[in-house]
Amino acid sequence: MPTREGVLEATAKIAEVVPPTPLLPIEIRDVKCWVKAEMLQPVGAFKVRGAWHRLSALTEEERKRGVVAASSGNHAQGVAWAAKKLGTPAVIVMPHNAPQVKLDATRSHGAEVVLYQRPGEDRDELASRLVAERDAVLVHAFSDPWVIEGQGSAGIEAEAQLGRTPTRFIVCCGGGGLTAGLSLACPESAIHLVEPVGWDMVGQALATGEIVRAAADAPKTICDALQPDATKPLNLAILKDRAEPGVAVTDDEVLAAQRFAFSKLRLVVEPGGAAALAAALAGKVPLDEGTVIMMTGGNVDPRAYAATIADA
Repeated sequence: MPTREGVLEATAKIAEVVPPTPLLPIEIRDVKCWVKAEMLQPVGAFKVRGAWHRLSALTEEERKRGVVAASSGNHAQGVAWAAKKLGTPAVIVMPHNAPQVKLDATRSHGAEVVLYQRPGEDRDELASRLVAERDAVLVHAFSDPWVIEGQGSAGIEAEAQLGRTPTRFIVCCGGGGLTAGLSLACPESAIHLVEPVGWDMVGQALATGEIVRAAADAPKTICDALQPDATKPLNLAILKDRAEPGVAVTDDEVLAAQRFAFSKLRLVVEPGGAAALAAALAGKVPLDEGTVIMMTGGNVDPRAYAATIADA
């Protein structure tokens, strides 16, 4: 099981390779709170944290064998970045309809990209097959203990920047890796996870106490980074007694949050990275002066983003 001690170790390791991301003040409905600008990471998303903690823990023999990961794009880039820095071969399973900017960025770090059909194919199944074929190490996007600990380092950073323990984190949630990591990092903080409407698999799992899979006819969402079919038992075990009830946001609310981040903070944020801010702006989560809103990624398709901010 990942631990807070592991989060602290990950924080020290990550501080050696990347600087802290800014914690910026923001005012929402007359309440001053804070946003953690994780889109300013080297790969444009928080995923570099878990990837670096995991890959830097590999043995020399494991590094030679290489790693396999499955991702819609941000974990892909984090793993590819860390693998290049450590001289480790990386194979990334990505959906055929991932944003081109994420496919190109992953390849630019030297990773081999294997595409799968989304919806239709199981990315974890394909990744497991590649692990067996290549005798590689699997680096799961959200259910690997090292990855969870690495993501939690964002909470330790935020606590140091704020000068006190945050009262709550509002978190963009896909499979629950960042959410679980933050819950370990700051055990006294409330954890509010935010998912797209129809893809609230973690929220549903918390409500029922069981893993829930996305429906075959789940609605489309612009939050490509927040579309795992289900969370995993490890994440549910960590979050079941820690997280607040899940919140779901619509595409329109996410678009409004992207425009808000651009106009008020001068920050470029991708749809999945804006989900937590969307919930805050829509009044779906409580806010106070100790609230930290996680803005988790900025890997946007330029044309789609231009259209979004043009509608402001």
